[in-house]
Amino acid sequence: MTRRAAVVVAGMLALAACGGGGEKDDAASSGKTRIKLVVNGGLGDKSFFDSAYAGLKRAQKELGYELKVVEIGSDRTKWEPGFEDAAAADDYDILAAGTFEVTDYIGELAPQYPDKKFWIFDAPVDYSGENGTCSNKCENVHSVTFKQNEGGYLAGFLAEKLVAEKALKGTESLDKVGVMGGVKTPLIEDFVVGFRAGFKAAGGKDSDVLVQYVGGDKAFSDPAKGKEISNALYGQGAALVWPVAGLSGLGTFESAVAAKRYTLGVDSDQYQTLTHQAQKNTVVTSILKNVGNALYKAAGAEQKDSLKYGAVETVGLAEDAVGYVNDDHFAQLVPEKIRTELEAAADKVKSGSVTVPSAL
Repeated sequence: MTRRAAVVVAGMLALAACGGGGEKDDAASSGKTRIKLVVNGGLGDKSFFDSAYAGLKRAQKELGYELKVVEIGSDRTKWEPGFEDAAAADDYDILAAGTFEVTDYIGELAPQYPDKKFWIFDAPVDYSGENGTCSNKCENVHSVTFKQNEGGYLAGFLAEKLVAEKALKGTESLDKVGVMGGVKTPLIEDFVVGFRAGFKAAGGKDSDVLVQYVGGDKAFSDPAKGKEISNALYGQGAALVWPVAGLSGLGTFESAVAAKRYTLGVDSDQYQTLTHQAQKNTVVTSILKNVGNALYKAAGAEQKDSLKYGAVETVGLAEDAVGYVNDDHFAQLVPEKIRTELEAAADKVKSGSVTVPSAL
């Protein structure tokens, strides 16, 4: 027996014995199509994974799916066996997972369970099979990716306009902005490349964009480190910081309160998801990656037998898969002139008259 097979068998026995701890059942077994969301981290990030969960909850409520969530934590040594256990359990029809960090796990597991379907969001599996995974060309895997560079472009454009127009109260003497990434990978760099392009398009200098990364084994789940890095960015004169680092980004909002500076949210509407009013007040707007909407759309297409497997779907501003929050709070903080300019910039990207550079 191979090591992988032994792990899978062990995982099946463990699940039979204890129910596979770390799971949340949102419906009893009912004969409905069963979706299992496997989170390589945990819910409560008020951003990426919470958005995915919200979209699948909506699919459960409105489309009649059954939903189970398995949180395997931020310890990377537990990710491979965690995914193997989740895939081996016969309690799902569709296994959904996200982030570029788990594509190989899905690529290895999908061929082992050809009667199951797999959804991966935010990064594609290697459908060519050339990297040692996807031995069946991942013909049972649907991948959806996002043009986060387009969202980054809007973030950078807005950031430059805000500092140029001295629109943020208490930061009138500052002309720098910051981006805090989780790790320096092509996907995270796609946010940064887009941000720099938008900042420059709005008239800013590249040297006024400060970028630092959380790094380490808990790059996307270390709020304390996120706060430390954000403190440094504000200390270097950043009027606002955009955290692109999952749970680590929660530290940015704490830092912004102490520094009396500003932030941009990411992935979800963080003005709504944050619970502390002082932190909420630092959020100018949130740059949305509508993961939940994409998963809900996939669930709808699945019911119509129109969802594409064995292929990747890439969505951006034109498909309303990325964007920004334009609400009363945004209108209170951002002058009408800047809001109009930002909307025009978004329209140019949607129409294709502006092509945003990408790191992918």
